[in-house]
This record gives sequence, structure tokens and C-alpha cells, in this order.
Amino acid sequence: MSADLHPVKQETFDTTSKTNTDPKGYLREVDTFHVTDFGLYMARGANHPRFGYLESWLLPRLGLRANIFHFREGINEEQDYYFDVADINVEGKVWSTRDLYVDLVSNTGEPIDVLDIDELAAATSAGLITAEEAERAIDTTLTAVEGITRHDDDAMEWLKTLGIDLTWADEVQLAPIG
Repeated sequence: MSADLHPVKQETFDTTSKTNTDPKGYLREVDTFHVTDFGLYMARGANHPRFGYLESWLLPRLGLRANIFHFREGINEEQDYYFDVADINVEGKVWSTRDLYVDLVSNTGEPIDVLDIDELAAATSAGLITAEEAERAIDTTLTAVEGITRHDDDAMEWLKTLGIDLTWADEVQLAPIG
């Protein structure tokens, strides 16, 4: 495994205990879970040095996790939305994700950026994901890029045409670092 190649990132979201187990195995308290017919919304503080709050929508039908990272002062990331391509499963009140390496960075009105196709190829070659999973990741990526592009590079407009109207917090309180 190359230094850049990491195992598949997996997370769980337990709506009963209001917790999120992140890819490193840390149990995080969740402020809000909201289940809809198209997905699961999660909002929680983050003690990360670069961002202090995370909002996510898990969209199983699309194989996407839509995120807003609320960055700390002085961190100049240009992104409205960050999408993870992932397999998303629901068992009772517990949702889980298995990240398929590809990420999409969306800035409304600008062409979408596709990241980590090289990681997808390396993970497939290393046997970390199957050829079927890699194919699903590529299909998901192409569908999202085409949809967003056809809606004037507006990810939220594309999702609305699919009956998915995502809502986000008006205000958040950043968690302390550490």
C-alpha cells in the first residue's frame, strides 16, 4: 500500500444514541439527526484544526454524502459543498457509509472539481475495493457531474429536480480545537 493510499473509510450514524462514529473510530456526539424519505441529515461540532462544525446529508439512492464544513477563521477553503461518493446502508436506526474514495467539490456557478480518481484506481488495484464498487463510484461521479453541470453548476438545483431539497443550518457554533 502506498503512503497516500488509506483503507476504506467507514462511519456509522446511530440516530437513537445521537452519535457518529467517525472513520478513525472516535465516537462523536451529534446535535441533530433528521430522517427524510430521501436521506439523513446530521449536524455536529468538530474539534478539527481546520473546521469546527460539520453538516452532512446521507443520500443512499444517489450514493452521495453532501457536506458543509464550517471552517475556522483564517482557513480559506473555497467550497460551497463537498460530496463524498459512498455506499450508504440503513439498518433500523443505524446508518453507515463506506467511502468509495472519489470526492466532488462544488462552488455554485463554477465547474465541479472531481478529486481522488487516482486513489480510486490505486484502491481497486490494491484490492481495497472491488471492481464493482469502483464501477459504481465512477457511475455515481459521472451522474453527479452531469446533473450539476446541466443545472448551471448548482448542486442544490440539480438535487431539487430529483425531489431532494436539502436544508442547512442558518447558524452554527464552532467546537473548540482538540
